[in-house]
Amino acid sequence: MPQERESKEPAMNPFQINESKETVFSPVSTDTVPPRPPGPPEKSPPKICGTNYPLSVAFIVVNEFCERFSYYGMKAVLTLYFLYFLHWDEDTSTSVYHAFSSLCYFTPILGAAIADSWLGKFKTIIYLSLVYVLGHVIKSLGAIPVLGGQMLHRVLAVIGLSLIALGTGGIKPCVAAFGGDQFEEKHAEERTRYFSVFYLSINAGSLISTFITPMLRGDIQCFGEDCYALAFGIPGLLMVIALVVFTMGSKMYQKPPPEGNIVAQVVKCIWKQLVTDVKALTRILFLYVPLPMFWALLDQQGSRWTLQATRMDRNLGFFVLQPDQMQVLNPLLVLVFIPLFDLVIYRLVSKCGINFSSIRKMAVGMILACLAFAVAAAVEIKIDEMAPPKAGPREIFLQVLNLADDEVKVTVLGDNNNYLLEESIKSFQKTPHYSKLHLNTKSQDFHFHLKYHNFSVYTEHSVEEKNWYSLILHGNGRNISSMLVKDEENKTTNGMPAVRFVNTLHKDVNISLGKDVALSVGAAYGVSPYRAVERGEYPAVHFRMEDKDLYLNLGRLDFGAAYLFVITNSTNQVPKTWKMEDMTASKMSIAWQLPQYALVTAGEVMFSVTGLEFSYAQAPSSMKSVLQAAWLLTVAFGNIIVLVVAQLSSLVQWAEFILFSCLLLVVCLLFSIMGYYYVPVNSEDIQGPEDKQIPHIQGNMINLETKNTKL
Repeated sequence: MPQERESKEPAMNPFQINESKETVFSPVSTDTVPPRPPGPPEKSPPKICGTNYPLSVAFIVVNEFCERFSYYGMKAVLTLYFLYFLHWDEDTSTSVYHAFSSLCYFTPILGAAIADSWLGKFKTIIYLSLVYVLGHVIKSLGAIPVLGGQMLHRVLAVIGLSLIALGTGGIKPCVAAFGGDQFEEKHAEERTRYFSVFYLSINAGSLISTFITPMLRGDIQCFGEDCYALAFGIPGLLMVIALVVFTMGSKMYQKPPPEGNIVAQVVKCIWKQLVTDVKALTRILFLYVPLPMFWALLDQQGSRWTLQATRMDRNLGFFVLQPDQMQVLNPLLVLVFIPLFDLVIYRLVSKCGINFSSIRKMAVGMILACLAFAVAAAVEIKIDEMAPPKAGPREIFLQVLNLADDEVKVTVLGDNNNYLLEESIKSFQKTPHYSKLHLNTKSQDFHFHLKYHNFSVYTEHSVEEKNWYSLILHGNGRNISSMLVKDEENKTTNGMPAVRFVNTLHKDVNISLGKDVALSVGAAYGVSPYRAVERGEYPAVHFRMEDKDLYLNLGRLDFGAAYLFVITNSTNQVPKTWKMEDMTASKMSIAWQLPQYALVTAGEVMFSVTGLEFSYAQAPSSMKSVLQAAWLLTVAFGNIIVLVVAQLSSLVQWAEFILFSCLLLVVCLLFSIMGYYYVPVNSEDIQGPEDKQIPHIQGNMINLETKNTKL
């Protein structure tokens, strides 16, 4: 009792000597607090079906599902949007993708500061969700081909993505914590289960959206091309739904007021190095230094691995995948691997007497990610073996198409009359492959000697380095002519088949390859550009010549192939096509990406889930939220690493995969050494503010012990 403690105080205690008889303030145990005067009974928040779960959390969980659908659905098609709609190259597309991802993990610090020191969680979520929706609207408008030019599309894309990053990052640290605020302390068990459902809603939103939005992009045509506007618009609509649902629960929410900016306090404490909690925090933050490299590998599923999938055969027999749909494997495997590791693998390891500590689990997760990128490099090497080579500096690739009625002997001479190519090509035959020719300068004139019947024709064409060309020959028995056509290096778009036509007829033709794909080919050996089409059979393609409606049989068009069709007259005056492959179809099945996805997802489960648990257990209770923000920052810095490598590295893709794998292996070794010397803190040694003692104060003051008391 307080009175008994007072009688035992030393006589020299100044507080005891000067104590007034009139004192009415005394520390009283919470167990003996007298009852307050009766007031109006507190209204209990409505519950879900008679349980202890507040009805308000249902609105929060639905909001999170829709928001994650919105974010991951938009992000799934982002790389291909950069590559094929904005026409950035692969390195720029990868860099912008990871710059956006990095920004999404920097902005949680801003969102936490706004919520803690100014608006509170509820208003922060509302206002930043409006910013989020605005970003989606601008992003969708920037994906409409008829709205402005390419520069406007790029400006709208950057503005939209910046607003989305601010919105999604800003609400990230608020939503889960706001859901936890809805529970009373006596319902801690229900609150734990709520967080499990909350995590499930995140993965469900990611899983469904990553599967659906690539279909909206690739299976629906808008303005004659992939429908990126729809693929961005539907996630934007889901974000509107998320905001509406969250607002509907407004009257049911418990809304704690802001309590000050803990981030600013931590920075101040680190500067002064006075508080024990911050010192304990810095010990864990030191372990975080190597972690960004893991995220640098993990987040390339949406960039480099998606680009790899565009060069593979996506036909699985029972289903045809879009290249950006392979990302659905990650959330799907996460849902499978988490219970598998927790209930089976970790228990088996424990029964074998192996101390599988958190740091060891994280190190093994890093090694699995290293192996995943080694497998990705092997797949990339195999793809490169099957793909046509790329033209390097002072190189070109040339193919010859003989559309004359007889054999033609072709000789290509350089500036010094040196022989670069010499072949005899029969009628309606092309060289078996593109021939690599070397230049003396960046651009050069080639001399062509054509021997046809008894004619010898000399002609000259200019070429430039790093390009592909087709030399088209045509003659009628009395003369031979040639035309040099510059081919596109990337003939296929998004791994889809590409077609072009040569019209040998004397009339223009208009060809319809689908609902929104039409080509017009000029008369007398007009050549169309390549157009991407859907994979499949084309037994009757409509084309119109003056007032005649005719049909062409193009046969089967496969993934990754580029086809040339020559339209000629047949003996019965009905046009027909001569088909050949400029680029062979992809032979490497997309299913070969499954091992690398399985390895990297297993690594994610061991690294990410364990890392969060380890960080939470080792952090002082007053610093747990700060440590979660620091964890998100490691993801941001990981994406910056990819951005830097993509811009500065000149390595071929498989070598870049090997580089990342080796870098993570070195980082894993460093992390293991740091973890070996790290001394874990027992949970009972981590004291919250309410359990700490006020330090001894010098002078005539006595030690005061802090208790849970009321005045």
